[in-house]
Amino acid sequence: MIKSRDISSMKTRIISGIIGLVLLFAVVLSGKHILGIGIFILALIGVHEFYNAIEKAGYRPIRAIGYLSCLPILLIGFGVSFNRVYNYINLFKSIVYFSLGLYAVLVFLFTMTIFRHDRYNLVDIALTLFGAFYVAFLFSFVPLTWNLENGNYYIWMVFIGAFVTDTFAYFTGMFFGKTKFLPAISANKTLEGSIGGVLGCTLVMVLYGMFMNQKGPESINIPLYHFVILGILSGTLSQIGDWAASAIKRYVKIKDYGKIMPGHGGVLDRFDSILFIAPVVYFYLTFVILK
Repeated sequence: MIKSRDISSMKTRIISGIIGLVLLFAVVLSGKHILGIGIFILALIGVHEFYNAIEKAGYRPIRAIGYLSCLPILLIGFGVSFNRVYNYINLFKSIVYFSLGLYAVLVFLFTMTIFRHDRYNLVDIALTLFGAFYVAFLFSFVPLTWNLENGNYYIWMVFIGAFVTDTFAYFTGMFFGKTKFLPAISANKTLEGSIGGVLGCTLVMVLYGMFMNQKGPESINIPLYHFVILGILSGTLSQIGDWAASAIKRYVKIKDYGKIMPGHGGVLDRFDSILFIAPVVYFYLTFVILK
């Protein structure tokens, strides 16, 4: 039986979710520049939330590095792309530039441990870099997906993978969940909810694929089995992203990363799934469907 407290929590979650969806549609439909700015802001907040969380465990991340790591998202949002328009030489150059930037960051971080050894240590460096990669780097695949040919259609696959999985898993678990799943990470997760999330994501992904093939540009003609594969991958990775965020919260002993969305928590509570889905959607489109 569902408790009144659960019903109240569900109402808050639904209302907050609807407001979030309206904002999401407004941002995405406004074009890639607005999307890029929006993801940049979310990444900044996400990095801030992550560093706040690990500070509660006694670590000292170098915040400036994490915040600066969000800047490439703006460049991507305003047209810098690494898709098929670029040949392999330019892709190689991009990797070289990325490596150069990473080298400069590492030199700076280790310099901090030398001259500020009283404040920062190797674990602080590792967590600083981890936060930058976990949040900023993974978030960057959202505008990268938009920059693909017909990306204004493909971008919705990222959000379907995250939010549909979460919705189906939540309600399937609430009404049918009996078998506890990963109780050490989250006491409310159930096996039935997890399976429902994957099945729901796959169903909606296939329906969206049918819509794209019928209503989208003529250049979009993708066999439906690709959407089945993407649905299963997204439904699975979405939950891995959720579990990963929960594991970090459990380690630092916090309930939520923030309070920006009532009933959902902070940016990392709401977008943890997107961090894991956006790369797989981008790479599957780039190297399998659009190759």
